[in-house]
Amino acid sequence: GLPAVKAGAIEVAASVNGQIMPPIMGAAAFVIAEFLGISYFDVVVAAFIPAVIAYIALLYISHLEAMKLGLVGLPPAEIPPGWKTFIRGIHFLAPVVLLVYLLMVERLTASLSVFYAILALMVIIVAQRVVVGLRDGTASPAAAAWVGLVDIFSGLVTGARNMINIAIAVAAAGITVGAVSSTGLSNAMIGVVEALSGGNVIILLALTAVLCLILGLGLPTTANYLVVASIMAGVLVELGAAAGLVLPLIAVHFYVFYFGLMADVTPPVGLASIAASAISRADPIRTGIQAFKYEIRTAILPVVFIFNPELLLIGVTSIWQGMMVFIVSLIAILAFTSVTQGWMIVKLKLYEAALLLVIVVALFRPDFVLNQVYPEFERIEFERFVAGEIFVEPGRKVRFHVVRETDYGDRFKLFVLETPEGEAWGRGGPYGIELAQAEDGRKRVANLDFNGPAEQAGLGFGDFVTEIDVEQLDRPPKEIVYPFGLVLLGFVILLQLARRRRGTAEAAVG
Repeated sequence: GLPAVKAGAIEVAASVNGQIMPPIMGAAAFVIAEFLGISYFDVVVAAFIPAVIAYIALLYISHLEAMKLGLVGLPPAEIPPGWKTFIRGIHFLAPVVLLVYLLMVERLTASLSVFYAILALMVIIVAQRVVVGLRDGTASPAAAAWVGLVDIFSGLVTGARNMINIAIAVAAAGITVGAVSSTGLSNAMIGVVEALSGGNVIILLALTAVLCLILGLGLPTTANYLVVASIMAGVLVELGAAAGLVLPLIAVHFYVFYFGLMADVTPPVGLASIAASAISRADPIRTGIQAFKYEIRTAILPVVFIFNPELLLIGVTSIWQGMMVFIVSLIAILAFTSVTQGWMIVKLKLYEAALLLVIVVALFRPDFVLNQVYPEFERIEFERFVAGEIFVEPGRKVRFHVVRETDYGDRFKLFVLETPEGEAWGRGGPYGIELAQAEDGRKRVANLDFNGPAEQAGLGFGDFVTEIDVEQLDRPPKEIVYPFGLVLLGFVILLQLARRRRGTAEAAVG
């Protein structure tokens, strides 16, 4: 009963997200593993929570659309028997099971695992042809096996043809990577991108997302990821560190990967939307726009795990912590999905949508909310710190506010250093940095201990240090924000239930 546009858009959202869904992800996931020098298993673990909650949110979208249109389920008589249908095609799962086993248990390389899985699939194709031929009496075993081999040959030919475009794009991307790294273009690129973004990580992330969408107009997902990641991943990490953020490299690569997928959805050249509209017989542009609305739930995830890597299970040390991250993230994305669809139990009012957005921020970014009430760092007297009158105990972090003069104007950076143990420091003190007063009265970096903490963090000669913050050790854990978000969610649900009861009562009276 869904309109053709919405039916096609749901199919687009479901199929495109298959590339981020473990255990068998898209080809780019294998490239990420090779790129970062980690196992495919590590990529799967990191991708698990975002992928699962994205699919649950898509089911929720389908439910909301049905509620809006007043749809009901099909009669049981029109639904194929699930168990019989499953048993009839269960043999096709054998190569997938084998592939997962070789990747996750035997820990073979991706190439070797796929090779053995393809061999298993070939055996199944031939065996199925033989069994069907004997059962129906349509062909002898030899003739049926020959038909199976012909099918395999046709599949190999089609696969080779489909790989030509990807192979060319990947080869071109490899040339680009080599040129960028060997000529020093990456360092120049950092300066240009930093100038465009003004050193602002948020703007840089937005520029990266737009670049992924533009490149995705003409490149497959894997090639799109390779080109953008080779140029922008290092820039994001460096500028993130300059903004006082620790951006895990896998989070940055997933960010590029996710927005590369969005290019298959967004019109006017959303290839997945065009393919789905051909099946649903709907307008491809309208299908793409609707699919983009559905995929906003997926697009928000990379923005979240860039700033909250726990969503990728980074820093999660126990199964209970992992379960908490999963449940809280699921509630957050369902709340966000309700906002994008304008519906929860009944149609959302504007103030209810605003409350849901507050809930989303509280559950996805509890550290951000806590910082508004209890900042992670507190300001100390700069002159007294420089004069050595304020001592910071070992293990406590110190944040330097720095102004760096460049050809593109002043850049504002943050460098976080941890106070080391002991007293075997160079002449630059515990942080390996000496400051001198410049002509304009500001404190300039006059000397850095070789390979000292400040130099390793990225401070340079001539930088101006303007302020100093120190870490607050008695700060409560960020998880204290979760109850606030859940209570607020309960309040919104009560508002929705009350409005539904009023609407039911009014309909009965009318």
